[in-house]
Amino acid sequence: MHRTFTLTIPSTATEPLCQQLEQLPDVVGLSVQKDGSRKPVGDLLTLQVLNRGADEVLRLVRAAVPDENQFTIATAETASMIAPAQRERVLKDRDEAIWEEMIAGLYYQARITPNFVLLMALGGLMAAIGLVSDPVPQAIAFISSSIIAPGFEPLAKIPLGLVLRHWELAAKGLVATLVGYAVFVLAAFLTMHGLLATEATTVVEFVTNPAVASLRFPGLKDLGVAGAGAVSGILILAAYRRSVIAGPLIALSLMSAAALIGGGLAAGRSTLAWAGLERVLADAGFVMLAGLLVFGLKQAFLHRRKPIK
Repeated sequence: MHRTFTLTIPSTATEPLCQQLEQLPDVVGLSVQKDGSRKPVGDLLTLQVLNRGADEVLRLVRAAVPDENQFTIATAETASMIAPAQRERVLKDRDEAIWEEMIAGLYYQARITPNFVLLMALGGLMAAIGLVSDPVPQAIAFISSSIIAPGFEPLAKIPLGLVLRHWELAAKGLVATLVGYAVFVLAAFLTMHGLLATEATTVVEFVTNPAVASLRFPGLKDLGVAGAGAVSGILILAAYRRSVIAGPLIALSLMSAAALIGGGLAAGRSTLAWAGLERVLADAGFVMLAGLLVFGLKQAFLHRRKPIK
């Protein structure tokens, strides 16, 4: 999707900045409202920009207004851009998110809030039930858990923060990951404990479930799917296609493996809990490596700038 930028900048910076923006072929539209902003005080600029020109626009704004307290930038997706004179250029625009959108999205999706904690807990409950279910309801439980529990975004914050040297982002991603997965494992533990206490299942049914064996002894095919899921998940974030993030989450075994930790502890089988931890670390490692690779390449060859914090 293309971008609409709404800028508020000091009046003294408007004309020099506009002259630079007018020279950019990827700025399709530019309008100025003098003294249109009261907070911060200044002029209001509205730009229709192709994705390929978004980074250059932000570079120019940052250079034109060095004081971060004197400008604001709001970004929005533009459903379509009708500019007959630039039809070919518009149609060939690229699908890329800017750093600021990725950071804002991950901050929003992976914060430790009551909703985040509750969704992780519900995901742990579903995944634990899936570990002792028949194949069809098991698949439903695992898929639902992977979609409901926000387990991918906190992990993705860590490599993004490291690549951009945004240490606060990386640190918050690490804390959200630890808290989120601790809640998930606890919910799985309590769920499995309840199932065993009420005799809704048995330790034998749990230990002999084919899904448990698959998690304990993943083959090359399982790890290949997980690795591809990790790379595709990072690419989806980088391409601002978050509406299809469910696919990579299903490909990874993060949720079912985390549930195995809680289930193994509830059943008194530490070997199962350890196997679940190993699989969680393996899949999380795939996400870390994929993030460092993809985000690193995007920074080196595409964006080539520090984000505006």
